[in-house]
This record gives sequence, C-alpha cells and structure tokens, in this order.
Amino acid sequence: MEQGKDVERGTSSNQEELEQPFIRRQKVVAHEDDGSGKEFQNESIGMVLLSTGVAVCGSFQFGICVGYSAPTQSAIRKDLNLSLAEYSMFGSILSIGAVLGAITSGKIADFLGRKGAMRVSSVICIVAWLAIYFSQGALSLDTGRFLTGYGIAAFSYVVPVFIAEIAPKNLRGGLATLNQLFIVTGGSFAFIVGTIINWRSLALIATVPCLILLLGVCFVPESPRWLAKVGRDKEFEVALQTLRGNNADISNEMTEIQEYIATLNSLPKASILDLFQSRNIRAVIIGVGLMVFQQFAGINGVQFYASETFESAGVSSKIGTIAYACLQVPITLVGALLMDKTGRRVLVMVSAAGMFVGCMLAGTSFSLKGQGLLLDWVPIIAVSGVLIYVAFFSIGMGAGPWVIMSEIFPIDIKGVGGSLVVLVNWSGAWIVSYTYNFLMRWSSPGTYFLYSAVCLLTILFVAKIVPETKGKTLEEIQASLNPDRRQSI
Repeated sequence: MEQGKDVERGTSSNQEELEQPFIRRQKVVAHEDDGSGKEFQNESIGMVLLSTGVAVCGSFQFGICVGYSAPTQSAIRKDLNLSLAEYSMFGSILSIGAVLGAITSGKIADFLGRKGAMRVSSVICIVAWLAIYFSQGALSLDTGRFLTGYGIAAFSYVVPVFIAEIAPKNLRGGLATLNQLFIVTGGSFAFIVGTIINWRSLALIATVPCLILLLGVCFVPESPRWLAKVGRDKEFEVALQTLRGNNADISNEMTEIQEYIATLNSLPKASILDLFQSRNIRAVIIGVGLMVFQQFAGINGVQFYASETFESAGVSSKIGTIAYACLQVPITLVGALLMDKTGRRVLVMVSAAGMFVGCMLAGTSFSLKGQGLLLDWVPIIAVSGVLIYVAFFSIGMGAGPWVIMSEIFPIDIKGVGGSLVVLVNWSGAWIVSYTYNFLMRWSSPGTYFLYSAVCLLTILFVAKIVPETKGKTLEEIQASLNPDRRQSI
C-alpha cells in the first residue's frame, strides 16, 4: 500500500497522517479512510459543497413539483372550472411525464454530461411553470404539469449521480442525503407557501430554483468521471484538480478513475433480457417489488391531494397541510441517521408497520364520520392517521427502497436495472395519483384500508425476500443474493 505524505513535515508516514485531526489550524485536509493516503485540501471541500449546493436546486425543484397540487387543488378547480377527472389528470400527468423522463434521462446525461442534463431539465421546468402560470384551461395546465414531470425525472437521476461522482469518499454519504432532504424541503415549501399565496404566484416562484441552477452551473466543474468516460482527458484532469484543490496530489485518484472506466468499458453491454438471467432475477424481484409496494401503499395519492383529504375529514386544509409539511423535514433527517445504524431491512419494516397504523386510523376516522359516530373525534383521528402515515413513510419507505436498489444490482447491469426500477416506480406513482380521488369517492375508509393491506404485504415481502445490506461490501451482497454461486461485480 502506498504511503501518504505528511503534509506538515514532507515525510512519508501513513499512520501518523491518519491520526491527525480532520481539521488543522494551518491547513484543512480530508482523508480517505481506505488507507491509500489520498489528500484533499480545504478549498476543494468548498468547491464540492458549492457544486452540491447548485445540484440540489434540482432536488428542491423536484419537491416543489410533487407538492404543488396538494395546496392548490381547490383554487385551481374553482378558477378554471375543472371537473374531478380533469384535476385528477392534472395531478397524475406529472408521473406520465416522469416515466418518459426516466427512460431518456440516462442517455441525456451520458450524451450532454451531468451539467448539460441539469441545464436541459431546468429549461424544461421553467417553460412548464410558465405554461401553468398562464393557463386558462385544462390543456395548458396539463401540458405544463407533464413537462415538469419530465424535468424532475431527469433531475431525480442526474443529481445523485453528479453528487456521487464529484464527492470524495469521506463526504459522499453525507452529501448524498442532501438530495432526499432537499426534495422533502421543496415539497414542504410548496405545501406551506401554497396555503398563503395563489396558485399562479406559486408557479412563478417555482421557477426560481431552476434559474439559480442555470446560473450556478456556470461556476462549477463538470463531473470528472463523465469527462474521463467520454475521453476528454485534459478537461478531466482540470475538473478533478478544481474539486480537490490546486495543491492537492490527484494522481492516485486519476489512476483509479481511469482504471474503473477501463473496467466498465471492458464489460459487455447489458440488455433488458440480462436482468432475467438466474443470477440476476432475485435482485430484480427485490428492486421492482420494493418500488411497487412503496407506490401502492398510496403515498403519492395522499401527498398530491392532502388538502382535499383533510377537508373530507372535516379538518382545515391549511392547518393540515402545514402540519404535514413541517413534519416531513425533521423526520427525513431522523431516517437518514437511522439508515446506517438500524439497517435498511429493519427500518423499512418498521416504516411499513407505522404506515399500516396511520392508514387504519385514517380509514377508521372516515368510517366513523360516515356512520355519524364520535364526530368530535373524527378530525383528530384523521389528522393523526395521515401524519403518522407520512412520518413513518419518511423514516424508511421513502429512501429505503432507493438505497437497497442501488446496492443489489451487479455493476454490469446496474444501469439497465436502475432504469427498470425507476420506470416501475413512476408508473406506479401515476396509477396511484390518478386513481386516488376516484377511490376516495368510491369509499374513503376503503381506500385507506386498501393501502393498509399493502403495508402489511410490504412487511411480509421484506421479511421473506430482502437481505440486509448494511455494512456489507457489494461482493458480500451478491453472495447473499446468490448463495450457491460465486458472483463477481
């Protein structure tokens, strides 16, 4: 193993270097914990943080798009005289656009680069919000909503990829959680601000994160790994040097990246049929299954139409949606902290159990209201049920399936496997968000009891099928998925 330099004395002492504090008075050095002796100077951390801050404007935009329909439903239907079916199409068509975006986002990010893909997504979202702002009928409204779906699907792919590709290992985990945090924060922002201002003004405000991103990408480097992948070697070196600091020795990291790219290029290109080989089928079942259960537990229906749900239960929509919004951010932070402590599998099962309790409470409240029983308690039970449901979703079922999905696919099929899972997720989101209002009209208690049944099935699925991935290398995860065969990734 190559010894690292002691930056204070110019001598070679890997052990002494690893024992130094993370932050020193004369110079800040962040060390990799793999013992390779790599160094990243303090100015590099600043550029990585700036680049991440610019990228998560896309995550914030994602949250605003998803949260937009909840506080605006009543006003939009009144102002534009929309039927329930027309508004359900408006709420759900975002997911149709996202399905198309999920299919094409990887190719766009590979062709134009990570920054290029973020620029394209930002422009699409700005055009979409202006279409919504100037809408006088359902057609323009739906067109704008469809385009926002396409834009945020691209963001959902390229933002975490960009962050992972620019961050040093010792910062990567923490920075990766910012993506989910800003999605939730954007949703909460839309929920709260949407109860204060009208829907057209909220659409105009929603363009701001995209404008900031378009300006910000002019001041941050492109992903070095993408540059290396497309053979732009000089730009690759400049970008990596900018991220790691002008005085940092990047030779080791450059070599590692180039060797990794060479390994990827040597692998045969995977097709969709490769997913169904015996060695991959369990990973596919786990990835697809988790996304199906995540969506069909009803989260996008509850989230898209939260204000109407609260009103149906006899609760002020403003109070309900503000409580919903204020709860999401801190609970998501708790979930991020617990993910590596309790493990993914346990956290997802606990999350699904809590969602079951929330659904049962919400369903019970609607049942009591329908029978004219305990009417003074109905609003309290309804709000408690929805908030318990949202809180437990945010703890585990929100991020957990995505974390597990990123770990279970072998490297040679990770791209095509991830695309399939994203496609299933957004397809499920569309089905749930479109049918929610119709299910609530059919039977409000039945809707939530149906979702509670899905939560129970989720617990059984995870207990029987999903392995724990916490603290395991990718090789160990593959061995647990295929105990009878030795896998290489």
